[in-house]
This record gives sequence, structure tokens and C-alpha cells, in this order.
Amino acid sequence: MSQRLPLTQPAVTRQIQRLEEMLGTELLDRRLKPSRLTPAGVEVLARGKDILAAVDALKSFTKGNEPEGLLRLGLAHGLCDKAVAGAIAGAVARFPKVSLRLKSGWSVELADQHRRGQLDLGFILDGGTSKSGGGVVGTEPLGIIASETIGQQGGIKTMPWVLSPEPCDARQRLVAALAESGRRLTVGAEIQDSALQIEWVRRGHGLGLFPKRLLQGELPEGVALVDAGLDLSLRIVVLRSPHLHLLSKVADAVIEAVTAIVGTD
Repeated sequence: MSQRLPLTQPAVTRQIQRLEEMLGTELLDRRLKPSRLTPAGVEVLARGKDILAAVDALKSFTKGNEPEGLLRLGLAHGLCDKAVAGAIAGAVARFPKVSLRLKSGWSVELADQHRRGQLDLGFILDGGTSKSGGGVVGTEPLGIIASETIGQQGGIKTMPWVLSPEPCDARQRLVAALAESGRRLTVGAEIQDSALQIEWVRRGHGLGLFPKRLLQGELPEGVALVDAGLDLSLRIVVLRSPHLHLLSKVADAVIEAVTAIVGTD
């Protein structure tokens, strides 16, 4: 840390100690080597970044109203496709002084990072039980896919599933939907990569989940959509920081562009 600041290591240590005394809490866990932030330290860091962003916004107020700075955006794994990526890229490109830091992850992880102030904007998936506090901008209906041969034969209700590992958003919705119909989840394979999932399904090793939005064109070879009598829809929820200042214009543009892709019911 001292290498990034015009201070010696002892001076940095004293500054941190003074801040801890002022706040009345420990910011570093010094039992670990190297020291790491405590939960309070993570929160203070996030709030400190918000303060710095506010100062930058105040400075830019005297320079004009053109947005500038860093937009930290989180995107749920299930929304990481070409159409959504293109919409985000096109929206941000309208603001040449703004740079984008895009992170993908599971919704529960992104929601936690948003609460900690580590993300300015986020698009997550919610099966209806989340208390994220964001606004719904669309829905993502999930389709069930199976090998063409198995789909023609029927009897899919007893088949295992090929799914992403926990805490996959689609998997959590599937568990809830199965429970509602008195069934339990049987996992045949856990595979992170969607292309590999489809290949396992095509070979007849189980059923898979895939966004219907991405299946509107031609289905992958050897794979068919099947009906298991389950309601598998996820809400698309947007989370945004209340401290965006001039970056609000960029956030509005991104939300508008993504909403045009994912649509609403």
C-alpha cells in the first residue's frame, strides 16, 4: 500500500490506526499475514469509494455535464450473451469519457457486492423470493431441453438434470418449481460451461435448462424443447447505486438498452 502512496509504511499504519480510533472499529484483521480487511473494513472501503466518487462528481460539475469516470457493472451469468453484451457496449460507447468495468457472477454474489458499494449497476436474475430491492425490467423464461430421442419417447419426469453448480440462478428456480409439484431434484451432472451442458444433454445424460430467449432461433443439433409442466421464469432485476451522480445518464442508457433486449411480459 505504501508503494502506491507518497508515504512510508509506518506513516500508512498510523493513518489506518487513527481512522480505526475515529470510527471505533478494526478495519484490518492483523492476525492474518498479510493483513486483510475485516467486514467493517470492506464496508468502510466501499463507502470511501462513494465519497471519492461524490468529490469527483462535484469537480466535474464545474467542468460541464458530460459523464466521465468508471462505471462498475455486474451481470448475472444467465444474461451473459451476445445480445445483452452488445446492448451494453453500444450504450456505454455513447459516453467517450466513461470506462466500463464489467463483472459476471451469480445473482446472490452480485447483489451482495451491490449492497457493499462495490458495484454501481447490476442486472441479476430472481426467481421471486429475493429481497434485493431492485426494479424489474423483464423476465427470462427458461426452456427445458433434452436429447431428441428421449424427447420423442416421453417419460422425462424421471430423468436427472444437467445443471450449473450452486448458486446457479436457474437451478434455484428449478428446485423451487419441482418442490411446488411435489418432486425432488436429481442431478446427473454439474457443468459450468453452457456448451458442455448442451453436449451432455444431446448425448442423453439428462435434462437441461436454457433461456427461451436464446432458443427462438434454430435449436442445437440433436436437442429438443420438452414440456415438464413446470413454471420456470426468472425476473430480471436491475440494481443501481444512489451515488451515481453524472454517471446516472450512463446507467439510464444501459438500462434502456438492456430492457430493449430482454423485454417485459
